[in-house]
Amino acid sequence: MVATMEPMSAAEELPALYRALLDRVAQIEAEGRRPAAYRLRKEATRIYSRSWDNRARRALQGMLQRTLDPRRDQLERGLRSQRSRSAA
Repeated sequence: MVATMEPMSAAEELPALYRALLDRVAQIEAEGRRPAAYRLRKEATRIYSRSWDNRARRALQGMLQRTLDPRRDQLERGLRSQRSRSAA
């Protein structure tokens, strides 16, 4: 008999994703980027506080990936700085 592994449900996976995001928030805060950490925590909490479904899982996975990709982080910082200059 061959056991097949069922994929984890969103409800099973969401707590671990949320915890990983909170760990990343702590790292971002330690880097001195408190506004970015605040935005990340706020958005993660908003998603985690709603339905625990595949949509929430994809949203948290995407957020975590964005925080772990240094090229994307640099791009976002550059875009924010560009917007600030154009607003002034």
